[in-house]
Amino acid sequence: MTYIIGLNAFHADSAACLVKDGVLVAAAEEERFRRIKHWGGFPSQAIAYCLKEAGIGLDQLEHVAINRDGRASFWRKVAYVATKRPSLDLIMSRVRNRKQWGDIESQLAEGLPDQKFGGKVHAVEHHLCHLASTFLVSPFERAVAVSVDGFGDFSSAAWGIGDGTKLSIDGRVHFPHSLGIFYEGITQFIGFPNYGDEYKVMGLAPYGEPKYVDRMEKLVRLRDDGSFELDLRYFTHAREGSKYEVRDGTPSGGRIWADAMTGLLGPARGKDEPLEQRHMDLARSAQAMFENAYFNLLGALHRRYDCDAVVLSGGCAYNSVANGKVYDRTPFKQCYIQSAGGDAGGAIGAAFDVWHKLPQAAAAPRHFVRDHAYWGPSATASEIAVAVAARKSEFDAANCSIDVLADESELCRRTARAISEGKVIGWFQGRMEWGPRALGNRSILGDPRRADMKDILNLKIKRRESFRPFAPSILREAVADWFETDDDVPFMMQVFKIKPARRASIPAVTHVDGSGRLQTVKESGNPRYHKLISAFGELTGVPIVLNTSFNENEPVVCRPEEAIDCFLRTKMDVLVLGDTFIERRT
Repeated sequence: MTYIIGLNAFHADSAACLVKDGVLVAAAEEERFRRIKHWGGFPSQAIAYCLKEAGIGLDQLEHVAINRDGRASFWRKVAYVATKRPSLDLIMSRVRNRKQWGDIESQLAEGLPDQKFGGKVHAVEHHLCHLASTFLVSPFERAVAVSVDGFGDFSSAAWGIGDGTKLSIDGRVHFPHSLGIFYEGITQFIGFPNYGDEYKVMGLAPYGEPKYVDRMEKLVRLRDDGSFELDLRYFTHAREGSKYEVRDGTPSGGRIWADAMTGLLGPARGKDEPLEQRHMDLARSAQAMFENAYFNLLGALHRRYDCDAVVLSGGCAYNSVANGKVYDRTPFKQCYIQSAGGDAGGAIGAAFDVWHKLPQAAAAPRHFVRDHAYWGPSATASEIAVAVAARKSEFDAANCSIDVLADESELCRRTARAISEGKVIGWFQGRMEWGPRALGNRSILGDPRRADMKDILNLKIKRRESFRPFAPSILREAVADWFETDDDVPFMMQVFKIKPARRASIPAVTHVDGSGRLQTVKESGNPRYHKLISAFGELTGVPIVLNTSFNENEPVVCRPEEAIDCFLRTKMDVLVLGDTFIERRT
């Protein structure tokens, strides 16, 4: 047996996964254990979890693969420093970062001091990891593979063809040009400065009009071969760097848009200034520009490879609005996007790239498809019982009833009935999801039929911007009746239009433009969640529940104790921990 740990380390969304003989065994982001969003650093707790899940120690681990290779694009880096003369701070930040991740053996010894690693460490180029993370676990034998993000190993995009166990990279966009940097710069300009705030621009965009697309075209120039370049007068990163750093586990970055952008787009919005229609129009225009560049690339790649299947990865693959238009705006007929398209997902890509290059695997066909996202920690019935008993006095003070329902059908019917009554449900089941989306195991659930459910959730729990949408989880067999697609979308990575006749029936999950960020649920993929949605459908005629992540301005809950904490400190109505049904009595 061959065990491989894959890592994303010393960057936001630090993570680890474990692969055994070409099959994924476990995967988790470090933030879920540290309780700091987007935690960056060495993922020692995620590694410890993966080893425990497999029942092995570091001494049984033969390979560690990390999704970065400092040797990549070496001469391009040298030429850039020689000709562009970037700031000393930019150069030194890169040197410090490389030194930090360059000695994985020492980090393992420090993070897991009671264990000894004697295997081999592999550095795998960043975008190769992205491409491998989606193609080598996809259902396709052959597919165009595309990675688009901010930057990694001096590139911002890469593409090629996957065939069997082989994956080629045939083209790249190099530093300093980047679609991810464009979107991040506009995100900051509109007044969302925190790491990972780009999804707020995507959520705001449908409220605006694309009035500024002609100006956005001055920021990003498109080429016939599908590549793109930035007008660097409007950005600072090429000279000054992004000022990205990780401090006490929290990633952050400085402003990357230049003062010249105000001359093009008008004044920037301050962080706490009110949102105006102009900001919504800027968001819509930026999304339109992103999509134009994205589909220009995908269209060129389809022409080049004449292959109808595509797999997408990189941080820009989280743009679910664009992903939902792949079939409309390109000739591709099949698309696969894994649940952790960003840097965390590179851990899986690094591990599978190493596996398929080992002698024992090189001649064998691929035999693993990642068709679900449930690779994290779970809790046993006894662990849940202990966690509940420890907080019994607090449950009593909150006037809660506590029942254990061993009959799964009754548990799902009772939960479905509570949802239909407008109650907010914390739903904690099975293994935690891999990736940023709650997909029915660490979810907060509500009634999609209630027009006021968004406001209820924002008031009771989420405390977030009112324009941000909530997602529909729908039975896979009902998709074609409700959405303008009949595709498998298990990871909530694509937005599709809801059929016009159905929109009034599910206002809580219908965005202002008539779309919804779809999650399709199969009985084979998540039988309990499927049974719950079926029970809700039998009660209401609507085979859909509103689904959002089980958290409150924190990482998604991982353990029962965190689910209980979130339930007690918010105004959630019901908490379902495995078979345990806890309800606030009115």
